[in-house]
Amino acid sequence: MAIYIDNYSDIKFNFHYRKTLERVIMTLMSELAIPEKLDVNVMIVSEEEMQNINRETRGIDKVTDVLSFPYFQLDPEAGYDFSELNLMEGDIFGDIVLCAGKILSQSEEYGHSQKREMSFLTVHSMLHLAGYDHIEPEDAIKMEEKQEYFMQLLKIPR
Repeated sequence: MAIYIDNYSDIKFNFHYRKTLERVIMTLMSELAIPEKLDVNVMIVSEEEMQNINRETRGIDKVTDVLSFPYFQLDPEAGYDFSELNLMEGDIFGDIVLCAGKILSQSEEYGHSQKREMSFLTVHSMLHLAGYDHIEPEDAIKMEEKQEYFMQLLKIPR
């Protein structure tokens, strides 16, 4: 598994964000039994760029904290069977786009570290890549429980 991280923002984080992203993504890939040959792309962008991406991909003309672009249609309720997909080394599991400005502002707003905010948004995004969503209330509860489980597993407190 390769994790590609590109920081296109001017923001300097107060922690080793690359190590944090790698640890979070590798943990979730392992725990969710996602094949190791699948790669994940992470882009960290400015608020302006996030708004552009959100507008172009979702038709929503506002800044958001994270976007997820899965390469597979997965159903976590059915389990993950990748055996019929003929996966090759370097195939992409999905893309994660993080908004640097939102990481800073939300960490302040919620009273926790930048590391925790970036980790939480990455966990959230990885769950989307794995097929979880929060559109229906019962699905939101399942996803929130998974997020809490992974944040505890990663030992990243509020």
